[in-house]
Amino acid sequence: MSTPSFLDATLFAELADKAMASPRGRVHHNFHQMDEPCHRLAVGLQPSTYIAPHRHLSADKAETLLVLKGRLGLLVFDEAGQLLTQRVLQAGGECSGVDLPAGVFHGLVVLEADSVMFECKAGPYRPVGDGELADWAPREGDAEVPAYQAWMRAQFD
Repeated sequence: MSTPSFLDATLFAELADKAMASPRGRVHHNFHQMDEPCHRLAVGLQPSTYIAPHRHLSADKAETLLVLKGRLGLLVFDEAGQLLTQRVLQAGGECSGVDLPAGVFHGLVVLEADSVMFECKAGPYRPVGDGELADWAPREGDAEVPAYQAWMRAQFD
């Protein structure tokens, strides 16, 4: 028999510590098994993490993001990389999450240390594939990331 998993202060603190120690500035805590049809995870995020603009092209890859702790900035782009909208997602705030249809280019910027979001989308896990990473934005690890990430963050100043 399985036991319940709680999304509580203990988990949030653990995710914050692990994200701080991670070179990527983020860490996933899966509530699902990889072969399950619905993937549910909590993600601990630090301001240093870079979540490059991307989209999920499979029709079944809509995703829901809900901020459980802290504050994130969501950026939505068109095909050419023009910013369509930006929105602050904040735990307990006016807007705490988003449901993103498949095919929508989006990126996130962490606006508050030790943020935690819940993500839900169809499994199985599949790495971002051809046409899903924005060709107009730098890839994680590229020399241009700090400048682009600063631009992303500036959309929320």
